[in-house]
Amino acid sequence: MQRFFYALLVTICVEGLAAQGVVDNVQPTAPSPRPPHSSPVSKTEGTDLAITRIALFSSGVGFFERSGSVSGAASIVLPFNAGVIDDALKSLAVNDPASASLQVNYPAESTLVRTLRSLSIDLTGNPSLAEMLGSLRGVEIDVYAPNLISGRILGVEHRFVTTADKGGNEPYLSIFTLNGIKTIALKDISGVSFKDEKINADINRALDLIMASRATDTRILTVHLDGDAAQHERHVSLSYVIPAPVWKVSYRLDLSTNKIQGWAIIDNDSDMDWENVELSLVTGRPVSFIQRLYTPYHLSRPVLPLAIAGIAEAAAYNSGWAEAPAPVPAPRAANKQLADRDAGAVMEEAAADSAYMPAAEPLASVAGGAVQTAAAQIAGDLFEFTIKKPVTLARQQSAMLPLVEARVETEKVLVFSGEKAMLRGTINPTISAELTNTTGMKLPAGPITVYDGGTYAGDALINFFPENEKRLISYGDDLSVMGGVTSASSRSVVSVQISKGVMIINRKQAYEKTYTIKNASGEERRLIIEHPITKGAALAEGVRFNERTDSVYRFTQRLPANGAVSFTVQEEAPIAERITLTQIRLESFVSYATDAAIPEDVRAALRKAVDLKRVADAATVSLADCERELTRLTNEQNRIRQNLTAAGNQTAQGLEYLKKLSDLDTGIDEQNIRIREARTAAQSAQGNYDAYIAELSL
Repeated sequence: MQRFFYALLVTICVEGLAAQGVVDNVQPTAPSPRPPHSSPVSKTEGTDLAITRIALFSSGVGFFERSGSVSGAASIVLPFNAGVIDDALKSLAVNDPASASLQVNYPAESTLVRTLRSLSIDLTGNPSLAEMLGSLRGVEIDVYAPNLISGRILGVEHRFVTTADKGGNEPYLSIFTLNGIKTIALKDISGVSFKDEKINADINRALDLIMASRATDTRILTVHLDGDAAQHERHVSLSYVIPAPVWKVSYRLDLSTNKIQGWAIIDNDSDMDWENVELSLVTGRPVSFIQRLYTPYHLSRPVLPLAIAGIAEAAAYNSGWAEAPAPVPAPRAANKQLADRDAGAVMEEAAADSAYMPAAEPLASVAGGAVQTAAAQIAGDLFEFTIKKPVTLARQQSAMLPLVEARVETEKVLVFSGEKAMLRGTINPTISAELTNTTGMKLPAGPITVYDGGTYAGDALINFFPENEKRLISYGDDLSVMGGVTSASSRSVVSVQISKGVMIINRKQAYEKTYTIKNASGEERRLIIEHPITKGAALAEGVRFNERTDSVYRFTQRLPANGAVSFTVQEEAPIAERITLTQIRLESFVSYATDAAIPEDVRAALRKAVDLKRVADAATVSLADCERELTRLTNEQNRIRQNLTAAGNQTAQGLEYLKKLSDLDTGIDEQNIRIREARTAAQSAQGNYDAYIAELSL
């Protein structure tokens, strides 16, 4: 019989896992015989399938598979919490080897509101009696107030009523009766009934819907599989990805035996029991997101004028050219045999091609004895642990399951943090261990409880730990060892270049840190000094590190018993200083010309430039003095003219002013000559300086 695999929406590919074979690596198999406790499902029964397989991811989602046997047409019920329905719709996949078509039905989020509003009486928004009666104008009604009054509702109005202690608006019901219009205060009404049975039925239905919505937060997806009664029993499965608590891991490390034991901590926070499920735990960081698929979306559409009305709009078009045809991709080879297989067989074949790492042999645990650990295997860029025995876990319960137990290479070390020493002064190094992951599997991040010599030694943390890598863990401070760091820095000139009026001074900034660590114990220690990397600097020539990270260099030293070690780290950073010589002041020029760190030939050239600069500056000052004197003479001349006008040129005082004006005219002429000479001298001196600087090249 031909088999079909129906995937709704994007299936579990949306978690970014299908391309890497994660679905395969949870060890799917070909359809298995119906479990003894399951029974064929008919279309009329409408039942759910038992959860048989779970894969929990470190990204906060879980892959759940339900499977069982059905015969003929069937309706499978999938209950979900309202908070996970979007993920279920995004990832639901159905595997039925016999159905030619299927359909999944579920109530939309707006079903309740729209259903209530579609009834003859609208109970949305918790209406009051006045609001409800006011919305039923024209309906026949029996009112008991307290006597029976029958008629049709005209409406509800509010009247201001004053009582002994207060006043306010009160609702009044108006009814059209055979004896005319009756108005009744709602506070006087003891009961009402509707003569229209449809209204009474709609009230009952609305109340049922409201009660059902309050009673549960569950959303039901019903999967309808087609088929006929003549079909034999067949195995079907449904799978989906929904949010799940992140599974955690904790380790126990025994330094005396070099054994590490890992335990997985899982949580079943659902409202369903897990009974004999195949459980896999996947570590990694796949893409995972939520998209609102359950909520109906409505888009606004533009309102366009009638097509038969209006006039055509004038338009002009540019010339165009034909687009080159796109290359035709090479046809893919058809694989009808693979296409005809069911989903389980396809998964099984992919799993056979993936790399597999067997679990390490069980070892004696820290407490003595052995545990049955999980089977581990690569899952694309992820890593998967499959619990070897079926797991049973009641709802709202948690459990610890053995994950890994194997040998690792360990070596005790002390780690001295240069960063902490710079901040705090004298510190104790941390008691640490250098681990090499020889377990043959990738270990997830988690806490480590460290034992040494059969007793508790401390706690540590470890990040994601790939196989064959080395990691340091710290689990305490060594109080018998103390140390500190001293810092020094210096700056020196490496080279000086002058070209086209620009001087470039290349300097070297040197940083020196000396670590001094003293050991008061009678045991030699291996010491790792973590030196923080100085931004923009590199290790000086001849300094070699044993290991480095993005933020620290690591240097390994032997710390003698009852002794001390002193270790110096030198770093260097280049600094380039660019100076435009024509734009600096004379004082700065003199400073560079007398700096002993600058080579002598450069200083000699700068001294000559200083001399030329002084001559040019002096000429500029002389020109400025001449111009100021000319300004003084001109102002004096203007003052004398004003006095002459006031005294008159025929008076004795006026004749004296005329003589002074003549003398000032002679002085102004002589000063103009001096200014021309000073300007020529200043331009010549500045030109000599500029030409020297422009031609200077060292």
